[in-house]
Amino acid sequence: MAPKNKKTDSSSNKPNASKSSEQKEKKGANAVKVRHILCEKQSKALEALEKIKSGMKFNEVASLYSEDKARQGGDLGWMTRGSMVGPFQEAAFQLPISTVDKPIYTDPLVKTKFGYHIIMVEGKK
Repeated sequence: MAPKNKKTDSSSNKPNASKSSEQKEKKGANAVKVRHILCEKQSKALEALEKIKSGMKFNEVASLYSEDKARQGGDLGWMTRGSMVGPFQEAAFQLPISTVDKPIYTDPLVKTKFGYHIIMVEGKK
């Protein structure tokens, strides 16, 4: 059974109950300033998630664990609709704005063709 409000497996490409909030977002933000931690292996991503939960800063965890953009603390910069893969984009536009020292992030992990992501949003426009 799929977890509520979050997508973590291959069935995540199918829209569900979050559709109404997604439609609201489309009228608002068209771009998000995103950071992420990407791990090919789920076990490594879960370990990174535990570090964040224990109070470690998101950018520090990204530097240690992420297999993409690690030197920039996971910073992907401003990303527009259509420039991200489906499950990643859906999660990014649903997250509220937060900071690296008090991140609001995806939990459970977001699964894409690239691996497992932990995502946080630093801005919307």
